[in-house]
Amino acid sequence: MPNQAIPDLMATRAAILGAVGKNANMLIALGALLLVLGVIGTLGQVVYSYISIGIIGAFAIFAGVLQAIHAMQSTGWKSVSIQWVFALFYLIAGLMAWFFPIPALEGLTIWLAVTFFATGALRLIQAFQHQPFSQWFWLLLSSVMSIVLGFLIMKGWPSSSLWVPGLLMAIEFMLQGWALIFIGVAAKSTQP
Repeated sequence: MPNQAIPDLMATRAAILGAVGKNANMLIALGALLLVLGVIGTLGQVVYSYISIGIIGAFAIFAGVLQAIHAMQSTGWKSVSIQWVFALFYLIAGLMAWFFPIPALEGLTIWLAVTFFATGALRLIQAFQHQPFSQWFWLLLSSVMSIVLGFLIMKGWPSSSLWVPGLLMAIEFMLQGWALIFIGVAAKSTQP
């Protein structure tokens, strides 16, 4: 029986990972790059914060331009004026993020803190709903951590606005990098 379990496990892994195994080295390299970018970001949180608000501003400007193009091509449509309002809103928001990054970062940081509070409160409710299960403690711990993070971010606001978005982006890069490395290593193990 143990001799059959290993080929079954390998077949299951190969089915889950599909063709990723053929590109495992690329996945590992991408994961390593994201990991390095994340480590750099933890050292340069303020720079990453400015980069993140710049990217958000660029996306808003791009969305505004697309909305304006759509509005120009939609003559006769009863909602064309609303399209122009959307276009202006996105363009103004993007330009504000570019030309006034600190107030934009302050707004983003408040949004992040509120998000941590809200998701923490929802997971707290969820934890008590799942209390009959032994894993409910992890939901409870996760909810408490989110609420505490939200509180800490707000406690340091507005000065936390300079480093919180960058730090969170750096942490996300590191987590994604590790995940890709582990998936790549797992995928590589399925290849002969």
